[in-house]
Amino acid sequence: MIEALTALDGRYAKLTKELCDIFSEYGLIKERVFVELEWLKFILFDLKLSQTDNIETQKLDAIKENFSLKDAEKIKEIEIKTNHDVKAVEYFIKEKLDLAGLSDIKEWVHFACTSDDINNTSYALMLDKGKKITTALLRQLIDDIEQKALQYKSIPMMSRTHGQPASPTTAGKEFINFAWRLLQEKNIIDQHNVQAKINGATGNYNAHHFVYPDVNWIEASQRFISTHLNLEPILFTTQVNPNHSIGFVLHAMIRAAASIIDLDRDMWGYISLGYYKQKIKEGETGSSTMPHKVNPIDFENSEGNMGLAISMMEHLCVKLQKSRFQRDLTDSTVLRSLGSVFGYFIIGIKNCRKGLSKIDLNRDIIQKDLDNNQALLAEPFQTAMRVFGEENPYERLKELTRGRQITKNDLNKFVNNLEKVPSEFKERMKLLTPETYVGLAEDLIETYFTKKE
Repeated sequence: MIEALTALDGRYAKLTKELCDIFSEYGLIKERVFVELEWLKFILFDLKLSQTDNIETQKLDAIKENFSLKDAEKIKEIEIKTNHDVKAVEYFIKEKLDLAGLSDIKEWVHFACTSDDINNTSYALMLDKGKKITTALLRQLIDDIEQKALQYKSIPMMSRTHGQPASPTTAGKEFINFAWRLLQEKNIIDQHNVQAKINGATGNYNAHHFVYPDVNWIEASQRFISTHLNLEPILFTTQVNPNHSIGFVLHAMIRAAASIIDLDRDMWGYISLGYYKQKIKEGETGSSTMPHKVNPIDFENSEGNMGLAISMMEHLCVKLQKSRFQRDLTDSTVLRSLGSVFGYFIIGIKNCRKGLSKIDLNRDIIQKDLDNNQALLAEPFQTAMRVFGEENPYERLKELTRGRQITKNDLNKFVNNLEKVPSEFKERMKLLTPETYVGLAEDLIETYFTKKE
């Protein structure tokens, strides 16, 4: 581990271990073997292109069900000779068929397929598994954020627009904003059907139709993709899948990652302001030279890894839409990094969750900011003055408050001098405080949970 080339397989291996069986070289090879065997079964038992009376399907299924690391290593050995990874899988399966006494059907392996028929379906299966892990982790993060929203639903907090004091909110409402954003993206990823194709060298079923012109290959390929692989068929391709599914999922993940970075930065800022305290863990060190420090390292780690994920996802989304004429090989090397994308993304989620688990609200400092910023009431006061026809309400409150520290008494004197505001409404204005001027923040939290149901 200490000699790993990347942090994904070294420092962060514990955080990415659930991805290894999916996106590793072993995972890709395993999916290729699965697709080849499912296609073989489809050719033999669904389309019945060959005599199958003496073929035991259990023997075919055993090859994929018993597939091991040793088998994957055998395929890599074959690849040294073939210099072609998919062809090595084909030869491996043929050897297995010979050993199982099924030599008569081995030339049906990889029937009418181009390499990308196997690769694009394999990557589609990997993507489908990866997005399930991703949405499960996003769901956990959303749950954490929702719990914070409920916990702090009624805690008033001064807002900051452009970094300056602004109309109050509640701490819970600021969490629910992020929950809503992430929920949209989780649902998009979760509900998207991953697409795949199996249609030959240039997408026209050329070889298929030549040898079996009576088979409806368009319908057959759709049936294979949907029933054997549980994916969504795509018909209109060159040799390669145009990879809209990958782009669709990754673009949603990009938006989710950007939202998480936004959350990371807000939490970092609130910790810096003292609005949140971090729980101290015995034995941990914040700084190598400043013993007092408790750094927001989990949010910083999350932000950094989400940034890496975004840069890679943006490249994959754009690159995988492009292939010269009917095929070039630039997509192949890029797809090898699909697992890295998911790796950086889930590290970002897990460290954001870790950061959230270590914070406690510091109500004293939040209350102090509210008490020290009576000028926050300039907004509702000038709005009320407009309603009742007072002259130059904005300008008068700007003169009173801008760049000045004012007190509650200053505001009360200002209200007393208003000429057109009714006395009963003046009393409402005098009772208003920054702490109570939170609008419908709590109602919005309740609305979120009502709509989510």
